[in-house]
Amino acid sequence: MPTINVDKYRLFEELGEQFTPDTFQQLCFEFGIELDKDTEEDETRPKDQAPELAIEIPANRYDMLCFEGIAMYLNIFRGKQTTPNFKLLDIPEDKMQKITVSPETEKVRPYVAGAILRNLKFTPERYESFIGLQDKLHQNLARQRTLVSIGTHDLDTIQGPFTYEALAPKDINFVPLNQTKKMNGQELMEFYESDKHLGRYLHIIRDKPVYPVIFDANKTVCSLPPIINSDHSKITLDTKNVFIEITATDQTKLDIVCNIMVAMFSKYCDEPFTIEPVKIVSEHNGTTRVTPSLHTRVMDVEVDYLNQCCGLQESPESLCKLLGKMAYTAVPDKEDAKLIKVSVPPTRADVLHACDVMEDVAIAYGYNNLPRTSPNQASTIGKPLMINKVSDIVRNECAMAGWIEVMPLILCSHEENFEWLNRVDDGQTAVKLANPKSVEYQVVRTSLLPGLLKTLRENKSVRLPLKITEVADIALKDETKERKARNERHFAAAFYGKTSGFEVVHGLLDRILSMLRVSFVTHEEDLHGKSIDYKVAENPSEEKGNGYFIKEIDEPTFFQGRAAAIYLRLGGETRRIGEFGVLHPTVLEKFDLRYPVSVLEVNLEVFL
Repeated sequence: MPTINVDKYRLFEELGEQFTPDTFQQLCFEFGIELDKDTEEDETRPKDQAPELAIEIPANRYDMLCFEGIAMYLNIFRGKQTTPNFKLLDIPEDKMQKITVSPETEKVRPYVAGAILRNLKFTPERYESFIGLQDKLHQNLARQRTLVSIGTHDLDTIQGPFTYEALAPKDINFVPLNQTKKMNGQELMEFYESDKHLGRYLHIIRDKPVYPVIFDANKTVCSLPPIINSDHSKITLDTKNVFIEITATDQTKLDIVCNIMVAMFSKYCDEPFTIEPVKIVSEHNGTTRVTPSLHTRVMDVEVDYLNQCCGLQESPESLCKLLGKMAYTAVPDKEDAKLIKVSVPPTRADVLHACDVMEDVAIAYGYNNLPRTSPNQASTIGKPLMINKVSDIVRNECAMAGWIEVMPLILCSHEENFEWLNRVDDGQTAVKLANPKSVEYQVVRTSLLPGLLKTLRENKSVRLPLKITEVADIALKDETKERKARNERHFAAAFYGKTSGFEVVHGLLDRILSMLRVSFVTHEEDLHGKSIDYKVAENPSEEKGNGYFIKEIDEPTFFQGRAAAIYLRLGGETRRIGEFGVLHPTVLEKFDLRYPVSVLEVNLEVFL
């Protein structure tokens, strides 16, 4: 969850009350936020710095990523303030400031929105909070500026109407924010390549054929989104009129960010909570719209649903009053007594369903105040998935046989999964990561063996022999599945000692399959290697011919003559379910193992 640092004394002044540490922590708990830290008693805090409160905000509450949002919602929750009525100035469209969008922007960042805050009164604290909210939105909702980027400008230094264009990098020339030298797009990319703050955003547009740029009426560059604004229009403490332009690749996120930015700081305008709209004209599709929308959504919510989920028996009027504490405007439906009409503020983009409203009812009522009851009748009966039940049988048997269970990572390098095991990648099996952060995490494993062998490598100092097992999933490509891949539960074991331990691994296989009620069968072959008969070796009461058998294989993973495939015959169908044997010396060398290793791997899915 994001953490917001706010001035403690200023927040208490805004709340109109001096809280003790315990009472403020209780208030945060009741509202659903968390006080993470209070620096007043922190000895490392500079003496000239006011104490701060570090408050953790739920990940869905983008409207509380600033001092103003926290103070406003806590005041509404405590009944000290009513829900603001955000409104747009009533201006004819032909008199509005305008942003004209050129068709070329579709190649890079196709969407734009704008708004104006008139006669804004900045103080150092308000200015810092204004910039801080932009940064928090960029990091969270905007996904590091890839989805949305915000530009703020002193409207008195530029002149509308504005244009949103996309030009070749060499055709964009301006002085970036807090710089003195004019640069074009290419020079700017080189200049900020090593910048700790802006360098991480350059990749968003660096390789695009055109860069987005916003001009005013005099062709003065206002910003190069999503990288940096122009120094010409930078805002200061003396700025009175703020022009906000927001560009995006996602229109839904664009509207959310625009609403939050203007809603939080319009309280400092001469006429609080009033915003001047901007007209957006898109040349490529001929559409026109006005931003911000500040649209208040109305939801019909069932009274019985709210009461039943919370265990309450409140009247519609009482539920409406509770919702008022959470910044909603709610009234009983005049036509249907079982419904209430809930007006969702434009800042609450997280409210998508009646369950979101129900959660806020529970918060307003107080989770600790909700009736505590025991269910009279269970609506479901829980039971383990069959594959997990089979897995637990295997785990228990291995543990009782003296084997140690390990849990390696499911990701590994391509070499470990294929080359180091002397296996060939056919390109149709392994799920590969498109952008791995490390060479160690390139593919999702298609076998449990790499993890076991790496575990042995890291524990060579442990007394031998080492006997380790794992029961876990691998991943395989599968075009028949919706996700084009599927998981498959496997069991694997590895014996590492001064002798090969082949017979030990073979014994473990027999024990595991015996506990899974699978019989061992012998078989005879004709001259062509075709099985002609199956005879049950044990448990003759079972259906004749069903069971497992092993057959020698010659595969480069294993030492020649010391490996076998495991076959399972059920209902007349025979399939290979695994293999075991002594690993080839070249495999041991790749994993830096000095002594012989015998391994076993079986697909458990077939036993379901």
